[in-house]
Amino acid sequence: MSFTVSNNSAAASSNYYLGKNQELLQKSIKKLASGKKLIAPNDDPGSLSVAMKLNASISRLTGARNNVQNGTSFLEVQDGVLEGVGRIVTRMSELKGLGSQDPMKSSQDIESYNLEFRDLQRQLYDMSQMTFNGVSLFANYSSPETGAAQESIFRNDSRNHTISIHTSTQGSQGSKISLHKAALLAALTMTNDANQTAAAFGTADFKTTTGTASNTNIISFAAQESTEVWDLDAVSMGVFQKALENISFLRAQVGGQMSRLSFAADTLSVQQTNIRAALGRIEDVDIAEESSNLSKYSILTQAAASMLTQANSTNDVALMLLR
Repeated sequence: MSFTVSNNSAAASSNYYLGKNQELLQKSIKKLASGKKLIAPNDDPGSLSVAMKLNASISRLTGARNNVQNGTSFLEVQDGVLEGVGRIVTRMSELKGLGSQDPMKSSQDIESYNLEFRDLQRQLYDMSQMTFNGVSLFANYSSPETGAAQESIFRNDSRNHTISIHTSTQGSQGSKISLHKAALLAALTMTNDANQTAAAFGTADFKTTTGTASNTNIISFAAQESTEVWDLDAVSMGVFQKALENISFLRAQVGGQMSRLSFAADTLSVQQTNIRAALGRIEDVDIAEESSNLSKYSILTQAAASMLTQANSTNDVALMLLR
């Protein structure tokens, strides 16, 4: 074998492996530092594409879950108001008993009860107009049809305002839950004999325009103006019980919707967890394996550097021969 110095193949080979091992060592360091198996598009283009789509799905599921949680908050606020309405109607029925069924009460005493009774009617109307972040909590109808059934008014009426919440990654093309705004004014409006709601009489806006029972047979516990309020003697006791039944029905409706949202939130959480697990299998680095690679490439890099030093020392041998 001839001895040359013009082309040192050993040094060139050692330099090649030094560069290669150094590159692999740097890649191993990056993987361990980032915790990701895919740190460059050319590592695994197909898996990188799948990982990007899974990340997008996780983001959409997070948005859907946030919407479901906001819907739950909307219903909780709505139910809280309905609970307050129930307490007010209960108090109004108590005033009815105190003001009209006690022979010991003077006319002045009865008027005191009437004042509170009227104020509570206006408060009920104010509560029916409440909003949640600018969105109306309750459905306030403007033109009810004659003969509409109570079930239709409270749940299935085509005019019932609804809020749709998407519960999948497909947006409007996927599954959704429709939240019905409770028909509070309808629940508080009925005939004075408590047999029907005001919708059965085709009233214009679910509130009365007079304060005497002799002029109309429609009773509304919610009064927008002081001229629309009722006195205790104009309302039969059965109306209060019917109003409470209507309010309890609305609360049951809200409870059912909250139950649906709860199941939807659980489903979204499970989907998100499973997709994150699938994403982890694709892009997360195996710490144990990569630590072994780090040690291996570190040793190989040092070995290649040492061999490059040895290969470059052959020039010294050539100089010794030339002396």
